[in-house]
Amino acid sequence: MATILQVENLARSYGEKNLFEDISFVINQSQKVALIARNGAGKTSLLDIIAGLEPSDGGEVTHFARDSFAYLKQEPALNLQSTVFEEVYAHTTEVQQAILDYEMAITTGNREALEPAINRMDALQGWEYETRIRQILTQLKLPDMNQKLCELSGGQRKRVALAKVLITEPQFLILDEPTNHLDVEMIEWLEEYLCKARITLLMVTHDRYFLDRVCDEILEMEHAAVYRYKGSYSYFLEKQSERYNIQNKETERARNLLRTEQEWMRRMPKARTTKAKARIDSFYELKEVASKKIHEERININIEGVRMGKKILELHDVSFNWGDLSVLQNFSYTFKRNEKIGVIGKNGSGKSTFLDLLTGRLRPVKGHIQTGETVAFGYYQQQGLSFNEQTKVIEVVREIADVVKLGNGETVSAAAFLNYFMFPYHSHYQPVYKLSGGEKRRLYLVTVLMHSPNFLILDEPTNDLDILTLNILEEYLSSYNGCIVVVTHDRFFLDKIVDHLLVFEDDGKIRDFPGNYTQYREWCEARKRREQFQRRKAAPGEPVVKEKVIDDKKLTFKEKREFEQLEREIQLLEDEKSATEVSLNSGTLSSADLIEKSERFAVILAEIEAKTDRWLELSEREAGG
Repeated sequence: MATILQVENLARSYGEKNLFEDISFVINQSQKVALIARNGAGKTSLLDIIAGLEPSDGGEVTHFARDSFAYLKQEPALNLQSTVFEEVYAHTTEVQQAILDYEMAITTGNREALEPAINRMDALQGWEYETRIRQILTQLKLPDMNQKLCELSGGQRKRVALAKVLITEPQFLILDEPTNHLDVEMIEWLEEYLCKARITLLMVTHDRYFLDRVCDEILEMEHAAVYRYKGSYSYFLEKQSERYNIQNKETERARNLLRTEQEWMRRMPKARTTKAKARIDSFYELKEVASKKIHEERININIEGVRMGKKILELHDVSFNWGDLSVLQNFSYTFKRNEKIGVIGKNGSGKSTFLDLLTGRLRPVKGHIQTGETVAFGYYQQQGLSFNEQTKVIEVVREIADVVKLGNGETVSAAAFLNYFMFPYHSHYQPVYKLSGGEKRRLYLVTVLMHSPNFLILDEPTNDLDILTLNILEEYLSSYNGCIVVVTHDRFFLDKIVDHLLVFEDDGKIRDFPGNYTQYREWCEARKRREQFQRRKAAPGEPVVKEKVIDDKKLTFKEKREFEQLEREIQLLEDEKSATEVSLNSGTLSSADLIEKSERFAVILAEIEAKTDRWLELSEREAGG
């Protein structure tokens, strides 16, 4: 298999901080590799060096596909005064330039330029390529191509940057946090695109579902070294745990030997032989091994929130709009103790606006919101970073409190709390400006949690956080005694934390779904299958009759279980129906088998129809109750 990228003995440091040294790896054609590490470990620096945007302190990077290479940075550099059209087609190849000339001639109605543009498209066989570009632009749902980038949201700009790299169809693609600022629908499209694309991929991402489904190898950067794992994210976790166990045993063995050697060093006379000097050198090597800490036991953090009364937060017929855009429409909801709610929807559907309404930063145009007297909000915002860059890390948290009170009545120091969230003690006295972007987001999260809120509101908390920090945050939230409302596109995070979802749909409508994200997707797929089945069931030329709502009451617990069971049973019947159709059409069945299969096919159809009708009845009641 041809080599696409070769990295040999690469090193990089910033001042006294050593990011990595002597790291080497190879990426071969068609491999899809994920690079993971803690925030501040140098992931982005490594990608920038590979892309030729930043120098290294040593080592060599060799590209074998330099002419067909693209790099999507975490924060892409875009000309905000350009239109979408100009930015997407910037830095074009000869074929892309021909497509650009053709599109410009069409857009401006320039007939004189159109004919030579068409001839050039013919000569370069650009029509098929132009069709693929249009498909990508359509799937990415870019805004008006004549709109300036300065008028776009963060998510729209990210899609423009994605379009720029994808339409070049590179052999080798590097992506740095490609899912940041994208909604779930767009992430799932990108996921499917990259899975099918015949490209070589190196990607940094914190999205574990995205990583698991797209990549077949993982490179882990830790302690200035790189470890390679061939397999899925779950396989990586298993092998990483094995590596920690081995290294911890080696460290413990070295510490035992070190105690013996320290006693020898104390007794060693000043006149030292060559043999003794060799042993002294070995002593210092042993000391270095013994000082390594691979896996530290963490304290069990459960912050005590302000006691919450019976009334928490109630929304009564709340409506809100930005001009003609309806964000909420007659929405009512009563929050209950310890609820963990996920908020999902397309970019621009009003999720962040909804959070501002909950916290009183915005007021509804209709209806009212009642907040309990004992509610203490902790609000983690997308744009919440406002540190004095010269302030030391420990001073940032001590301005809030010197100690943090835990749920069991005990307290921990501000320094211990920082350490829990992956700020080791030796980093506490460095200024904020030395932190990476992800480390600053993590510090901001710490400051929100230290105020001991009993109602946490998190707006895209997973952006820029590394996977290890996400695991710690998920552990914390799982044992959190209070309400949580979280807006996130991280499907793994939603599945692990939330009890149910508020799904922002069109025209300010919100669906309350009882379950996590995977259950919601399964429900959507099941509903789609039912609608397709209903269309097939309707007689040709006749409209599909929409089922009436039989009962507007919410489903009982027993009916919910029946609802879930029906989905599984209908899917099994659909699978059996497909297999039976294949068998009936094979032409290999005997007369007796043909009769038996035909009779079974009729029974399957009847069972699907009966179970689908019941499923629709329960579905309508669940949606309308």
